[in-house]
Amino acid sequence: MNNSVIVSLRDIVVDFDGQRILDGLNLDIHDKEFVTLLGPSGCGKTTTLRLIAGFLEPTSGKVLLKGEDITGVPPYKRPVNTVFQKYALFPHLNVFENVAFGLRLKKMDEETIRRKVRDMLEVVGLKGFERRSISQMSGGQQQRVAIARALNMHPKIMLLDEPTSALDPEMVNEVLDVIKSLAETNMTIVMVTHEMGPVSYTHLRA
Repeated sequence: MNNSVIVSLRDIVVDFDGQRILDGLNLDIHDKEFVTLLGPSGCGKTTTLRLIAGFLEPTSGKVLLKGEDITGVPPYKRPVNTVFQKYALFPHLNVFENVAFGLRLKKMDEETIRRKVRDMLEVVGLKGFERRSISQMSGGQQQRVAIARALNMHPKIMLLDEPTSALDPEMVNEVLDVIKSLAETNMTIVMVTHEMGPVSYTHLRA
């Protein structure tokens, strides 16, 4: 296997209720690559993302991470983090605590948590919003909080599931700007979309 390949899907078949969603899919994702899965609803884009994340097991085939078979390995044991279309934030927690959530699960000390949260909020352009209630944030700001929370876990692979589809048009660019800045850091990113606009980011590393 090419040493730069970080994720491989091999002969993947996924059936739901007798319907074949993926039929013999083979896909290699290289380290530091930005991959966009583009297509209409129902074509298997999110299914592919869920396979990589570990939220779904294939009917047959294998998911490989750096050549190691991780099929059946649960999401929390994979070096992958997913930003969902619907943000999946905790409405009862403020911005700081949402971003700190995974770090607290890892039982990091408070000083380290504060530093990491501050750094991630600066990356996504939300410095100074630490104590803001989630309900007081715009859709674009909430999606940036979700990205900061995912980044704080230092994933090898960032998965983005339709990250702009739930946003008003004026909020789309602010989220795409964050995604663009992540791509420029050479992070491995896989993004699902049905929109043509974000596809241009696949060329950021050319």
